[in-house]
Amino acid sequence: MNTHYRDTRKIDPTRGATLGDGTPNDQDRVEIGPTQLAFAEWAAAGLTLPDLPAMRQYRLNRLVDAVNTRGWGGILMTDPLNIRYATDSTNMQLWNTHNPFRAVLVCADGYMVIWDYKNGMFLSKFNPLVREQRTGADLFYFDRGDQIKPAADDLTAQIRDLLNEHSGGNMTLGVDKIMIHGLRSLEARGITVMPGEELTEHARSIKGPDEILAMRCASHACETACYAMEEAARAGVPQGNMSEDDIWAVLHAENIRRGGEWIETRLLSSGPRTNPWFQECGGRIVQNNEIVAFDTDLVGAYGICVDISRTWWIGDEKPRPDMIEAMQVGIEHIQTNMEMLRPGVTIPELTANCHPLPDKYWKQKYGCLMHGVGLCDEWPLVAYHDKAVDGAFDYALQPGMTLCVEALISPEGGDFSIKLEDQVVITEDGYENLTKYPFDPVLAGY
Repeated sequence: MNTHYRDTRKIDPTRGATLGDGTPNDQDRVEIGPTQLAFAEWAAAGLTLPDLPAMRQYRLNRLVDAVNTRGWGGILMTDPLNIRYATDSTNMQLWNTHNPFRAVLVCADGYMVIWDYKNGMFLSKFNPLVREQRTGADLFYFDRGDQIKPAADDLTAQIRDLLNEHSGGNMTLGVDKIMIHGLRSLEARGITVMPGEELTEHARSIKGPDEILAMRCASHACETACYAMEEAARAGVPQGNMSEDDIWAVLHAENIRRGGEWIETRLLSSGPRTNPWFQECGGRIVQNNEIVAFDTDLVGAYGICVDISRTWWIGDEKPRPDMIEAMQVGIEHIQTNMEMLRPGVTIPELTANCHPLPDKYWKQKYGCLMHGVGLCDEWPLVAYHDKAVDGAFDYALQPGMTLCVEALISPEGGDFSIKLEDQVVITEDGYENLTKYPFDPVLAGY
């Protein structure tokens, strides 16, 4: 009998049938996973891998508990990241964000069904928690043309039957995001549609122990990629031919090399393009003795978002005193605000007691003090006092929440900005900063 290469190309034949994260030791597996490079780096760093089957069960339990707490019959999800949370499966994630062809229903008894691309229904079969794979949730005009309504009616008939079978006929259904024809068809069938995004955001906000382990691994991989980007920038910029895009491309490449998935923005800029903030990277050639600032917004290993920001001074001269001052204010801002973090503190208290920014940095401050993070930027959002809306976020922090603590120090009318951001987890008695990447010592005036 011939033994084919496709049957023997294991990630690490010495490990046996499964890897340390509980997944098959096989490069042919369908789910996206870390690479040999990532596993080797995590082992060298002494990191503990997550148990992915346990993580998947935890996430499903969170959804089922949330459905039953609210007295609903189920939760229908079409947001690709909610589908990832429920099933840990992916399918053309970015394309799916604007061509919604997937849906997942989690019933009150935990029965989970996915509607997937007709040629890709095998993509979630690695996960036994997904009990059925179906097709037909593609309710967008490009795909269905003028016959969306019959497709929507077929889909909602299936949903009704599943709620009858697995939710005792409870026709109250949470829905995160759905196309208009789908919504109207659900309501025409007597299904009461509830705002499901509130359920999914709250469910996702408390990370289980394996999710925290996955985030540690993803953070390590992201920071390793940032080191490679910094090394390339410091070597290339003085040569006079390195663009912002050239620098940013290193982060993309290093993310993919470790099994990361995508980067949600292009937030890297240099010199005067850093002010105002939010100019995305382009072809500008970065000059020696300039600031380079970036925000990773990176969806990395295990689909975990690592959202950190750093600002570098690149050059052989010293930065100006006003740049050093701004950097020091930014460091003080996030470190002081971080010290407020502990279980029980409320979001309005964080807003009221935050570190005050000097007036000259106030107008162009960042859009929030902090925000949740998990598979992407998530609930909750902690606003500055001038943007806080009474009643919008009247919640207390809980252990297992993960937050990004932000600072944008951007003088109005200036020619530079400082962007800093760390990612933390709320512990039983305080917080832990998961971000190890150092602040630029030259720009900080150390």
